[in-house]
Amino acid sequence: MSRKVLVALAAVVVTVAAVAVGVVVLDGDDGDDAAPPTPSAPTVSPTVETTPLSDYDTTVVALQRASFCDAIDDETLAVALGLDDGATPAVSQADAYVDGDRAEVGGVTDVVHEFGCRWRTDDAVARGWVFAPPVTSREARALRRAAVAEEGCEVAGRAPDFGLRSVALLCEAPRGTETSFRGLFGDAWLTCSVTVSGTDTPEAELLDRTGRWCVGVAQAAAVAG
Repeated sequence: MSRKVLVALAAVVVTVAAVAVGVVVLDGDDGDDAAPPTPSAPTVSPTVETTPLSDYDTTVVALQRASFCDAIDDETLAVALGLDDGATPAVSQADAYVDGDRAEVGGVTDVVHEFGCRWRTDDAVARGWVFAPPVTSREARALRRAAVAEEGCEVAGRAPDFGLRSVALLCEAPRGTETSFRGLFGDAWLTCSVTVSGTDTPEAELLDRTGRWCVGVAQAAAVAG
């Protein structure tokens, strides 16, 4: 791999690591493309069904490196945010951004090189993002190592695969616990996470809830573009 590719990959890893723990606030778009649509709050019945990650074959899924947020179904989002149990807490924030947007990431405003979105309630945050540049298998291994090395994170045991070179992480977060899956789908590196307030939710429940969210994100990214 050339030095130029390694430098570019390192920049992408730093960007995504910051995005994973920071708050993204759009700060305008210097490009000519129209701004991405703002995600809306889900509207679902109290009882919904979604697909567990263990029942979804991610090894045969091909993803688009493009904006996918408006293709995420309400049922999946409701489960991720905990809105499927009869309660209806308000979605206090919903963001979407695309490759080339300027965004505040970890207190620094810079151009992002990914497509992503986030929904927040008082008790949960659901996020998903895919790198805009293509990622090789070798680069995916480096991304996986960087994710595992993140401070305050540990690899989740017995987690389903999420594409190739995948990893599931449980990380300490200001709002509680962030559970995430990351993996390679063709040449697309996809990350999805759910942050839940408090620390008393069992690991198995966190992994199942986040896995169902990640299935929805992958399905949306498969039809994006």
